[in-house]
Amino acid sequence: MASIAVMNGLDIESLFPPPSVPPSALSPQRLPGTSIESLAAFQYVLKDNHKRWHIFLNDLKFHNHITHRALALYALGGSGSLIREFYEQDSQRQLPAIESPEAISLTNFVDHLGDERYYKGYVGFFSREIDEKGTPMVLEKYIFSDRFQYQGASNQPEMLSRFTASLLHALIHVGHGLEFGLKGMIVEGLALAAVQDVDGKDFFPMSFFAENAQVTTGVNTHVFDIVARMIRDDNLKVENGQVLREFKQAVDEHVPRIRGHVTRWTIDVTKDGEIERKVEELIWLTSALYAIGGFNEVKGFTGEFFLMHMVTSSLFLPSLITPLTPSSQALLLRAYLVTVLTWWVARGRPVLNIKSFMASTSTRLPDPTSEGSGSSIFPKEHPNPFLPIIQSSISHTNDHFPKIQRSFAHFSTVYGNRPAGYHKGMELEGAELLDGSLFIRAALMTANYMGEADTWSLAGFF
Repeated sequence: MASIAVMNGLDIESLFPPPSVPPSALSPQRLPGTSIESLAAFQYVLKDNHKRWHIFLNDLKFHNHITHRALALYALGGSGSLIREFYEQDSQRQLPAIESPEAISLTNFVDHLGDERYYKGYVGFFSREIDEKGTPMVLEKYIFSDRFQYQGASNQPEMLSRFTASLLHALIHVGHGLEFGLKGMIVEGLALAAVQDVDGKDFFPMSFFAENAQVTTGVNTHVFDIVARMIRDDNLKVENGQVLREFKQAVDEHVPRIRGHVTRWTIDVTKDGEIERKVEELIWLTSALYAIGGFNEVKGFTGEFFLMHMVTSSLFLPSLITPLTPSSQALLLRAYLVTVLTWWVARGRPVLNIKSFMASTSTRLPDPTSEGSGSSIFPKEHPNPFLPIIQSSISHTNDHFPKIQRSFAHFSTVYGNRPAGYHKGMELEGAELLDGSLFIRAALMTANYMGEADTWSLAGFF
């Protein structure tokens, strides 16, 4: 009898080994708390999920988030019992895994794109390809090469579009795999990209790839400059209606114009450190769109579900760029920016009132109740406000809450010491006022919002 560790020709132990160290100094590092029990729980969840559940949890192709929560909890130092408990909870609403009608090969690769019945077939295909070619070559070939975008077939591959489609979940899944060194997450994420639908036909046309191949030189254009120009662009409007209708309008009517703005974002891959600087720009952008865009001086803060995904996906950019060639790094970042800005437009282009945000939001938790005789030499405030925020997020019932707080904690670690004036000279009004406290402000507002609402807003900003 074959070992239960081998499924459909895949060695599940090799898919989900103990995690490796992060691939980049800019990738998130893990917090204390890892134990033999948490490792065992985390591996059990990933293996059991892989065997039992589909990548989609319903017929609308909503995504299975089981592994994302488990990995976030493990990285934050969550206990093994908590990881297992949340797995049992999340398992209650999954679709069972099904066998692929046929195996996927290079011959029929394009034929079944977008068909969720072939998910396991694509998992097996990408696993074999990685064993043969290695992860970097597989990503280059199947996500970024011209060959797997357009082939003159009726069912175009458009693999980069699939990779960034549907709230960037395939990108997030592969990003987890690269960050934690988990082949299983990488092949699942690539298979997810293969079976999910594009956000819109020709979301990234061939001209997008041709333009990326051109070397960008000249004056640096910051992503805040691009957003400032889009704020002034009165053509970028959508009607307030149903969420999917709003996004479809943004895609159908505005994506060519959004791509036009993004072409003016400079990425000069010949400069040392350029890709890392552009990743930082995107992290500031996604955090600002979510936090500053969600803040209203009168109404307070609204935690918006779709813009939240822009933040949590940007956490993986440092890991995603690591195995790629400079050309593919630039292509990924441009594609990512188009996707983020399309969602921003679809959610109503919320105003970025940086001056009001920086003047009205806090960087401190409420002071803790004093204990003891009162003669302590320590100040009566939280020495590190992120520690109680992370602690509360680990046990929160909402699976996206620990992910976004992990993101803000990491961004604060890397960029929290940026002073006011760091973004001086940007076209975006008030950008010079922004400093590294953006991330703790965003984390505190999110904690307060989720403590009261316990769920994300789907209303947008119209």
